[in-house]
Amino acid sequence: MKRRIFLKNTTLSALASLIGSKVIFGAHMPKDYIPLAVDQSDPFKLFNKDKGMVILNDRPWNIESQAHLLDPKITPNSAMFVRNNGFVPENITAHNWTLRVDGESALNFKKYTVNELKSKFKIYTYQLTLECGGNGRAEFDPTAKGNQWTIGAVHCASWTGVRLKDVLNDVGLKNDAVYVGYHGIDKHISLDPDKEPISRGFPISKALQKETLIAFNMNGKPIPLIHGFPLRLVAGGWPASASGKWINRLSVRNKIHDGAKMKGTAYRVPCKPVAPGEKVSDEDMCIIESMPVKSIITYPKTGAVIKKGQLLNLRGHAWAGELEVSKVTFSIDFGATWKSCQLETAINRLAWQHFSTTIKFPGIGYYEIWVKAFDNENNSQPMIVPGWNPKGYLNNACHRIAVKVK
Repeated sequence: MKRRIFLKNTTLSALASLIGSKVIFGAHMPKDYIPLAVDQSDPFKLFNKDKGMVILNDRPWNIESQAHLLDPKITPNSAMFVRNNGFVPENITAHNWTLRVDGESALNFKKYTVNELKSKFKIYTYQLTLECGGNGRAEFDPTAKGNQWTIGAVHCASWTGVRLKDVLNDVGLKNDAVYVGYHGIDKHISLDPDKEPISRGFPISKALQKETLIAFNMNGKPIPLIHGFPLRLVAGGWPASASGKWINRLSVRNKIHDGAKMKGTAYRVPCKPVAPGEKVSDEDMCIIESMPVKSIITYPKTGAVIKKGQLLNLRGHAWAGELEVSKVTFSIDFGATWKSCQLETAINRLAWQHFSTTIKFPGIGYYEIWVKAFDNENNSQPMIVPGWNPKGYLNNACHRIAVKVK
């Protein structure tokens, strides 16, 4: 029933995305009519997503994972959140795809096919953490505008591709190069061909990190369309908006890139703390770069019930942007005392780290398990939602789950 209600409330453009073709005479469809092509389908099947995921928006598609779905050490496609700013491209093939690299700070202008990238440059694979800058936005008060992500807009998949720095070295950089901006072929929700839904990027220093990839495979297979097929950037540790999807052009800039969603409040936070609800001028907003330290409990699900005397095995992941996680602690007494979890070393830089512990509860009753991570500069997660900002970015408050002992 819920799926049928969702389909009834779906826009014509979203129906076209589901069907894979424009709905001719769609304006004449009876109210609440569900086309035969989608009557036996749904977006979970379309994108190969677990039905436990939550749809936040269908114009464009934005779908959130749940904490327990993120339990695998390498996030499968079925549990990866979807964050789009425009409409998903259609009728794409890798065979005729080209990536153009240019800009005022590039010594040369070059184009590469996907096969040329694979044959000309060495191929690398890294596990890289990508988190939406607005993950946790739903907890801000007053409410911040945007998709109301809770905890599941993060993942750590295995990405394969070529290093961006190798491609930039092949093109050649001028001494004044300071930024790389990306451009993709997704369409603006207005369908205005002169507007880009998003065109962000990062400084040259991030572009030249060995883990920053132009990726073509995810978890050992071609990247699914919804996640950027056939080429996307993957810049782990930074807001996922820096990792452009469906990229067909990179611009080497002699200034901070000024593409869509690089100005105003988009992926920016106040340079100095402000009071909740306070208006902030554009010149007092700073671009988000490295994400803050954070953790998530992936097992058990909140609401777990165990028997008296039973030990509870707890596990999850922690990450810290450009830094490493140095310690993960847990509390079962609302933060009065904390104990350490076992913490694994990251498989590579910018991958999340896995923690685990065994908990013995003192008696029958209701408990909350709180988890707090620390990075190697001794920054830790706050107990409450930190730093209100107009767009609700960078909420890294402690994750917590409920447990009952019977």
